[in-house]
Amino acid sequence: MQPSSSDSSEAMVLTGPGRPLERMKRTVPSPGAGEVLLRVLACGVCRTDLHILDGELTGPKLPLVPGHEIIGAVEQAGEAADRFKPGDRVGVGWLASTCGQCSYCRADQENLCDNALFTGYTVDGGYTAYAVAREQYCFPAPVGYEPAEAAPLMCAGLIGYRSLVKAGDAQRLGIYGFGAAAHIITQVARYQGREVYAFTRPGDHEGQAFARELGAVWVGGSSQASPEELEAAIIFAPVGALVPVALRAVRKGGTVVCGGIHMSDVPAFPYERLWGERIVCSVANVTRRDAEEFLGLAPKANVRTTVQTLGLSLANEALARLREGQLRGAAVLVP
Repeated sequence: MQPSSSDSSEAMVLTGPGRPLERMKRTVPSPGAGEVLLRVLACGVCRTDLHILDGELTGPKLPLVPGHEIIGAVEQAGEAADRFKPGDRVGVGWLASTCGQCSYCRADQENLCDNALFTGYTVDGGYTAYAVAREQYCFPAPVGYEPAEAAPLMCAGLIGYRSLVKAGDAQRLGIYGFGAAAHIITQVARYQGREVYAFTRPGDHEGQAFARELGAVWVGGSSQASPEELEAAIIFAPVGALVPVALRAVRKGGTVVCGGIHMSDVPAFPYERLWGERIVCSVANVTRRDAEEFLGLAPKANVRTTVQTLGLSLANEALARLREGQLRGAAVLVP
């Protein structure tokens, strides 16, 4: 039976930066025009959620239901929403909507839209039992994955894929920070025939063993020199000091991709490290085309996510474990 607008459901809510999430009962939202109501089956826990909770990403909607790696079942469609039928499983990611009219949208760069809204940041997200989403920004859930397995694909996978595309055709690829995005995109890189060199927190032996299991040809601490000259590097860790480190590791003409939405300040470094037509670029959000391409590629590449599932009420615990680097793969909340 579909929930009525008077029904309530559990949600984990942020009331202000620096505060733990509060467990609340909230009215089940009604889908507006072009929206669908989803029964949330799983929602991944992303480092971006930490940046929002810690106030490093300013201006969130408050109060806010975080979470932007959603796998849900369609319960109800709003007016003029006809892409999905009740019972369909769909995925929702970070990009909640775009204006379609600004110069970026017109140039096929909707990830840079001046008026974009973002799931779990400027609109409520998936740390709840029921959520609404614009149907044009939902995607059929990838086949062959349980909801908890698919959830990290909706951001860790998507941002990792866009970062990998930015790295070009590099065959020797360095990855700095071996968390949710890295463990997914390492599998894609190996499927594409690339060599992956994994750099973890110094002394993170478990993370290094995990990277080896996923096919990295070399693993070590981020303070170690690469044994081979890299053609490109992706930095997933939010540590600005890794930019000059990665620049030193890549060859002339190589690219360093900063894959996070937030990073600590990049320290000054000698121009020599940038010289030689090395490139430093960032990845800002994702496009719907990224999602379509990656969600089609992941099953072909036999990408398997490593997840730790927790009940929705344990969201604060999941975030704390992420902050402390105590997760192998990704944490996923299951209402």
